[in-house]
Amino acid sequence: MIKICFVCSGNTCRSIMAERLMKKILKEKGIKDINVSSKGLNANGDNISKNAKDALKFYGANYKNRKSIKLKKIDNNTLYITMTEQQKQFINSPKVISYSSLIGKEIKDPYGYEEKVYLQTCEDLQKGINILITNLIKWR
Repeated sequence: MIKICFVCSGNTCRSIMAERLMKKILKEKGIKDINVSSKGLNANGDNISKNAKDALKFYGANYKNRKSIKLKKIDNNTLYITMTEQQKQFINSPKVISYSSLIGKEIKDPYGYEEKVYLQTCEDLQKGINILITNLIKWR
């Protein structure tokens, strides 16, 4: 079983959208041996933002509420994927990569912006997820 955890700041936008988009794509591809989660470096139990829920709904992914989860303990058997290089520096693990290594750019925080920014964020997240899945299939 491969374990992946997407990490952002608050776990109310980027990382939860990445988690849910990846779960949707894995289900569509019939891939069952990858466990996907998400956490935030500064999460404090807030719900998914409204625009994140709307963007997930637009992309056909699970958009139900969930409280944000703080990243407290590093599991050396988990691959961590951060939205920025700065977030990557906070995770002390040999298995951490940032989105810039997947798609050549960081995923900026859409919090507080209009829905179209969230939709663009989802598009960028999906690009990275597709690259990640392709590589994971090769590594098996």
